[in-house]
Amino acid sequence: MATAAKRPKQVAAGGSPAEDGRADALSGFLDWCEKVGLELSPKVYVSKEGTVSNYGLLAREDLQIGEVLFTIPRAALLSQHTTSIQSLLEKDQASLESQSGWVPLLLSLLHEYTASNSHWRPYFSLWPDFSSLDHPMFWPEEERVRLLQGTGILEAVDKDLANIQLEYTSIILPFMESHLDLFDPKLHTPELYRRLVAFVMAYSFQEPLDEEDEDEKEPNPPVMVPMADILNHVANHNANLEYSLECLKMVTTQPISKGHEIFNTYGQMANWQLMHMYGFAEPYPGNTDDTADIQMVTVRRAALQGASTEAERQLVSEQWDFLCQLEMVGEEGAFVIGWEEVLTEEELSMTLKVLCMAAEEFKEFKEHEGWEEDTEDEESFTLSNETIPRLKASWKKLLHDSALLTLESYSSDLKAEQDLLNDKVAYGKLSPREQQALQVRFGQKRILHQLLELTS
Repeated sequence: MATAAKRPKQVAAGGSPAEDGRADALSGFLDWCEKVGLELSPKVYVSKEGTVSNYGLLAREDLQIGEVLFTIPRAALLSQHTTSIQSLLEKDQASLESQSGWVPLLLSLLHEYTASNSHWRPYFSLWPDFSSLDHPMFWPEEERVRLLQGTGILEAVDKDLANIQLEYTSIILPFMESHLDLFDPKLHTPELYRRLVAFVMAYSFQEPLDEEDEDEKEPNPPVMVPMADILNHVANHNANLEYSLECLKMVTTQPISKGHEIFNTYGQMANWQLMHMYGFAEPYPGNTDDTADIQMVTVRRAALQGASTEAERQLVSEQWDFLCQLEMVGEEGAFVIGWEEVLTEEELSMTLKVLCMAAEEFKEFKEHEGWEEDTEDEESFTLSNETIPRLKASWKKLLHDSALLTLESYSSDLKAEQDLLNDKVAYGKLSPREQQALQVRFGQKRILHQLLELTS
């Protein structure tokens, strides 16, 4: 993170903080942290040198498990409840409801980012104009399609851009026009709003609900957590953010040697999710949480492909409709395949079972509304690398054909990408976007090829 410099910062056109030197920005941010009561351990330091990307946290000396790296008072968090326009947002909260639930925070950021006297100005100065954000939503459409076809990111970005546009025109703009003493549509533009959405995607935190509240309450809204959002992510992370009523603490979960980077976790994120939400991917084979999606409609397509008569095709359609009624499948859903197991095990097991039923068996199954005596080996419904090879032949064939159809959606094959990854000179000539996209595609294809081997 960064913040105000030791000498006065100039303000760029439009009111956003201009870059005035990395060292000054970081120094100002650390001064601000001290003023707001954020306590940073002397055993760690913030730097851009020696990190995997941008700013990061590094160990100044050896660290043991359970050491507190920094403590953040809740008053230092930037949210709809701590912004200077908090009372206004509360008053108008009914008009700020949205599908994302992010509007109050985004309005807070729009105001604080451009207000010359904002308490949070030092916090924002590490992201001058948010130019470091390189989410796929900012790429030219041609580049997105060329590099990310088949990964699932294209569809996610299209939804994001449509929702951002709708949210801005239907909620943000009317609110700003009602409060022109605080907002200026010529300054608080759709482009700035889009950058702030990406900023929230990449840097915000969502406090987990208590276990007893998980099924009853809406998720907590996102908040910006200075210092915590400096830490980069890897699947095999060595620190974790802990929440209490008074403060948040970053605590080590593994021993960390002097000079090594300290990593938080953004959750169990596949590379396509990291690319979509944060603009990066973990190099293969580092992301043990990586997954590949098989679209649910692709399994239907594979089943129809295997039907040789009109009666068989009609049966598949009826079976699919029944699965939709059971809420096991949907037109936009996907089955998620991990390195060791299927993460959507229940849905895929039921789908394979129903789509592989003969007409009489399906008729009886449907009459019982999907319920039947548990006469089959329960292992049949456990979809892991160990059990998939032991599935019924018809199930394996349908899964195999679905994986093949999924692989056809990519614009290049696994071998070509393996060769490119193995050629360090050629890989080094790729742009950062090309490298990141390659890591996303390659990991997904490796998982799908592993599934082909398990179902052969």
